[in-house]
Amino acid sequence: MQLANVRTAVGDRAARVDDDTCVILPCTMRELLTDDLWDIAGADDLDGVAFERIARDAADLAPLISDPDKIVCVGLNYAEHVAEMGRALPTHPTYFSKFSGALIGARDDIELPKPDVSVAIDWEVELAIVIGAPARHVRAADALDHVAGYTICNDVSVRDWQTRSVQFLAGKTFEHTTPLGPVMTTADVLGDGSGLAVRTEVDGVTKQSSTTDELVFGVADLVADLSTIITLLPGDIIATGTPSGVGAGRDPQEWLTDGAELVTSIEGIGTMRNRCRIA
Repeated sequence: MQLANVRTAVGDRAARVDDDTCVILPCTMRELLTDDLWDIAGADDLDGVAFERIARDAADLAPLISDPDKIVCVGLNYAEHVAEMGRALPTHPTYFSKFSGALIGARDDIELPKPDVSVAIDWEVELAIVIGAPARHVRAADALDHVAGYTICNDVSVRDWQTRSVQFLAGKTFEHTTPLGPVMTTADVLGDGSGLAVRTEVDGVTKQSSTTDELVFGVADLVADLSTIITLLPGDIIATGTPSGVGAGRDPQEWLTDGAELVTSIEGIGTMRNRCRIA
């Protein structure tokens, strides 16, 4: 099953994606996951009232989860990306966070900071885990029981703000910079998230191309490790890291510019297309 988050006249609503149609459900994505409303997700009506259907291409896609309790990001989680950034291979996951104000939908504009703030804005395609059941002190062997599915995150990074101190946060959570979507493909379809092709294009030129088999720490290990630190809740997002090919790792370095089109794709999930605009 694939689910989207659609902006409607009454607020964001979860939607089941049936081929080229979105079936609008009477709940938010957070409510669907938190209240375990999977029967509704698979239905076409409630108490005899048919759910609205709209064309998939016409849907106004919000971030897959508009208001996650937590957005946890994993840095340095592809060996080739670790190498291009001149870092040592980590022995434990590197975590940082974002705030929900950074999130945008799969077709929304990315708001670049003004040039006097930064011109060093980078792309980072990432497989994102969507938590479906509370997880605390879970074993890796049981971790996938707590995963609802997977979506795409582009961890658009303001590199000079990221690197001005040892903490990543400042460069990772500029508002309206992080596309999340276009859909969540459920874990019964994608399993442990391995073996999926990931790709980034900027203005039609491929910048990143890899697979999730190259993750240093896989989905189950990340969920288990994080659940030792915090309670993961339904709707929480874990962005699992990016492969090589980022702009900061190129010689000369390359950055996103006003008007550039950023296209991110993951096999089995779909594609996001976002135009970059100076805020």
